[in-house]
Amino acid sequence: MGKYTINEFIKQTKQDERESEYFELETPRILEVNLTDFVWAKMGSMVSYAGQIKFEREKVLEHGVGMMFKKALTGEGTSLMKATGNGRLYLADQGKKITIFDLNNESITVNGNDLLAFEPTIEWDIKLMKKVAGMMSGGLFNVTLKGKGKVAITTHFEPLTLLVHPGEPVITDPNATVAWSGHLTPEFRTDISIKTFFGRGSGESIQMEFSGEGFVIIQPFEEVYMAGNGSS
Repeated sequence: MGKYTINEFIKQTKQDERESEYFELETPRILEVNLTDFVWAKMGSMVSYAGQIKFEREKVLEHGVGMMFKKALTGEGTSLMKATGNGRLYLADQGKKITIFDLNNESITVNGNDLLAFEPTIEWDIKLMKKVAGMMSGGLFNVTLKGKGKVAITTHFEPLTLLVHPGEPVITDPNATVAWSGHLTPEFRTDISIKTFFGRGSGESIQMEFSGEGFVIIQPFEEVYMAGNGSS
């Protein structure tokens, strides 16, 4: 149905005013944060809020000197903002689909560009893929998150989870790889891809190889990362 009266449209699309979870999906592409303290979110992801909320860019020494150097190495890494206060905060990122994970002393590694928000109870660390930093425009960095609390990630369209079994490595395109088990460490290799023959690549293509036991989340879309943590 694409035609509504004003009242029908409001009823169909209005926010859910019942506050329940800290993170809730208002729509598949808009995250509601029922804020009572503070939350870390991707810079520029706020689309609306109600209440008394203050926004701050992540300070250089917010997470210590060690994190400062890592962020410098990754060209700012994933730029975060800190939202503090009480109210409802709505987050989104370029219309991408949002998935919420409720970690229970588990860990997950997320491509820095696909991390939307996480609770302050979550521990996190930036990891630069040194072997491919010079191969890809802007390099490739990831954020490992662990502990107890909620983490929201984004994907273009529906994500697919691939299971990794011992002796059966999974190969993925870095530009389509969103997240993976926190204990897995991908290896990078180059190989001639069919993309080369259709003008979508230039020379050797970079691939990620996951071995061991765990999972890898991919999306049906190839994000191209530019210097300074942008994408196109």
